[in-house]
Formats: sequence, C-alpha cells, structure tokens
Amino acid sequence: MTDSPTTPRPLTFGWEEWISLPALGLPAISAKVDTGARTSALHAYDIEVFGSSTAPKVRFSVHPIPGRGDLAIPCSALITDRREVTSSNGETELRYVISTTLEVAGQSWPIEITLTDRSSMTSRMLLGRQALTDHISISPTERHLQPELSYEVYHSIQVRQSAPNRALRIAVLSRENNYSTRRLVEAGEARGHSVEVIDTTRCYMAINALAPEVHYDGKRLPRYDAVIPRIGASVTQYGTAVIRQFETVGTYCVNGSAGITASRDKLHAHQVLARHKIGMPATTFAASPKDTGNLIGLVGGAPLIVKLLESTQGKGVVLAETKKAAESVISAFRGLRANFLVQHFVKEAAGEDVRCLVIAGKVVAAMKRTGAEGDFRSNLHQGGTATVARISRPEREAAVRAARAFGLNMAGVDLLRSDDGPKVLEVNSSPGFEGIERATGKDLVGKLYDEIEHKVRPNPLPRRKRPG
Repeated sequence: MTDSPTTPRPLTFGWEEWISLPALGLPAISAKVDTGARTSALHAYDIEVFGSSTAPKVRFSVHPIPGRGDLAIPCSALITDRREVTSSNGETELRYVISTTLEVAGQSWPIEITLTDRSSMTSRMLLGRQALTDHISISPTERHLQPELSYEVYHSIQVRQSAPNRALRIAVLSRENNYSTRRLVEAGEARGHSVEVIDTTRCYMAINALAPEVHYDGKRLPRYDAVIPRIGASVTQYGTAVIRQFETVGTYCVNGSAGITASRDKLHAHQVLARHKIGMPATTFAASPKDTGNLIGLVGGAPLIVKLLESTQGKGVVLAETKKAAESVISAFRGLRANFLVQHFVKEAAGEDVRCLVIAGKVVAAMKRTGAEGDFRSNLHQGGTATVARISRPEREAAVRAARAFGLNMAGVDLLRSDDGPKVLEVNSSPGFEGIERATGKDLVGKLYDEIEHKVRPNPLPRRKRPG
C-alpha cells in the first residue's frame, strides 16, 4: 500500500507576514499581502539582463531591510516573462518576471515575482493572488500570524555561507583565443555564469570622480561581478590601466593592477621577493657599462644568466658559460639599449623547474618542466615537457609567500630546486592552464571559479552601535 500525498496544513495569513526566498539568498523579508494584485512584486534595483537570448537571465540587488541601504543582496534568476503591471496609483510599468520558491512556516511552493523599485514602500515585498495557494486563508485585520523571522540573520556569517550560487556576469580580459581563454569561458558557462571575452586594447575609460566607467565598442560596459585579467606582456601598461578602472568602479578583479605591474617588471619583482625574504637566485642590475665586471662577480661568476626585463616564455634569456661570453652578451644588450638582469645560474637544477599554481593562497597543482635536449630553459613554449610534481613543504611555502607578496589571488610561481632550498625564478600573474591541467589531470579552472563565487557572495551586515 502506497502512501497518499500529504496535504499541506492550512495556513492563515494576516495583512503582513514574514517569508523566506532561499533561492535568492533572502532568508527573512517582510511582505505585505495584497489579494487585489495578481502577481507578487519584489523590491529590486540595478536590474540588468544578461546571458543568451534563448535563456536570458536577470541580475538585480535587493535591500531587504527598510532603511538599511548598507546591506545589498545580489540576486540572479532566469527570466520567465515580461509583462505590463499597473500599480495601485494607475501607473503602468513593464517588468521582468521570475520564478522562485517561497517558504513560510516550514512549507514551500513556487511563485512568480515581478521586479520593481519599491524603495519608497515600507514593505520590500508584495504577495499577490498567485502566491496564495488554495490552503491559505486571509485575515485582513491581523498581521504576523505565521512564525516571526528576524533581520538579525543578515548579521550572521550564515548569510554568506548559505548564499545560493547565483549566476554571475564575468569578463575575461584577453586578446587571444587560446586554451586558457576558451577553458575560462567553457567552465564558467557550465556553471551557469555568463562569461564574456573582452579585448583589453579596445576598452576605453571615462575617468571622473562621480561616475567612472569602462567603454567598449561605443558602449558602456555593464556591471560585472568579476574580471579575470589575461593581460599580455606587450600591453601590460594599458591593460593594468583598464584593470585599475574596474577596481575604481568596485568590480572584483581576480588579480589587481598593482600585483600585475610589479610581477611583470622583473627588476621590481625581484626587489619585492627580496623585501619579503623569499629565496631567489642572486641577481644584479646596473645601467653603466663600467660596472659589468662587478655585476658578474656579484652573482658568483660564470656560468650565469642574462635576462631581458621584458622577456616572457623564455625569450630574451641567455646562458653565458664563460666570463668572456657574459661580457659579450651584456655588451650586445647594452648596444640595443635593452634593460636586463644578470643572475646566478643554478647548475644543479639541470634544466628543470617547478611551476606551482597558487589560487586563493593555496598551491592547487604543481608540475615539473624539463627543457628540450640541450636547452637550459624549461619553458613549454620553448619545447619543454611537463609532468606532475610532488613538492616539498618549503617549496609549497615559498610559492604561497611569493603569490602573497604580490597580492595575487592567482599566480604561477616558478621555482628552481637548488642545493640550499627552493629559489623563486618568476611570479606569473596570467599563468596558462593548458600545460598544468594536462600534466596533473585536475580541473584547475574550476578551482578558480570556486574562489570567484566565494568572493562575490554578500558579506554579513555589520551591527550598528547603539547610542549611549
């Protein structure tokens, strides 16, 4: 004998009740019951449509507590309709309609909600006839007949931990259609987010005190939940200026402009590492040709590395095996008016290094890169190969400290294994995902999205101090 479906116990609503909209991240909201209205209405502002034309979504923010504009809950939902609604004062407005779940007294059911600005209303929510199911009766002269909730829940850390994984609008700043860019788009969209690739050099900025904006192809860019910078070395200066503009408008950027700028300048980067007492190969820099001999001596003599400050992917990096060769290379670079570093050659590394991918202060993957036959450089772009690496505790700590020194939430930290411990070669603020995902078999882009989703959740509301 099968059990028959249970009938919801009858509920009686007064003219005002406490409700929850858990799918929107609203655990407590006071709603006015209006049997004269067909559809319910929720206070919403910054209403913006995003996503594909076949399944459009809407994102918006809610001030659930009247008079507390310092608490804003960001929400998103699929659009189910768009319809004209006439308010009690006779004004007609075209509103987006969404579906969500209403919870009251342990019972829940689906309802439709229209989105509109109710900032002038005492109640942030209006419950219409469609939300009042058959088992609900109305007592129009009473209020709060169902269990009373409290706005205190918004002070709790639980409001952050229990926030739903809403659909996000994310921009990837990239000029390349490569593996990393495609993975960021595919993985983000698989999670229900809208991910747009923006060519950094086609962005332009309106810089002013009251309404700073970023424009693209003749239009102001929308408000993004997060920006993932993939800034190429050739456009570092302009790219970091664009990121600073996003930072100015309050957008969460996975890596900030200051960290990208410092990590790209190899001289600056080594000075940052030295300031934080992070192990690295002995490094020297000078402007005058009279100091060539001293430069070579300070790194322990030949063999040594001569490295252009603007070099990437192993380009502009030369191994000088003798003092005479080192003097010739340094002279040639100076003749080209190029800025360069002279660095100790860690012979025991034997053409291998370790790339640690750090996300949110943790090493999430590591690979060992081995240079091509006869090449001291281990870069994959120079023909190197990659295998998964097991790293020691000192190596893990060095990688985490290096990423933290630059304030980078995501970084590729390259280490050499020397006789006296790990040496940080470079901190990459736009690490590629292809080599390390294939070497380790891990979904590392997914780990990045875990961090983005965590960062953009609402924070608990700070309590106001009571006077006296």
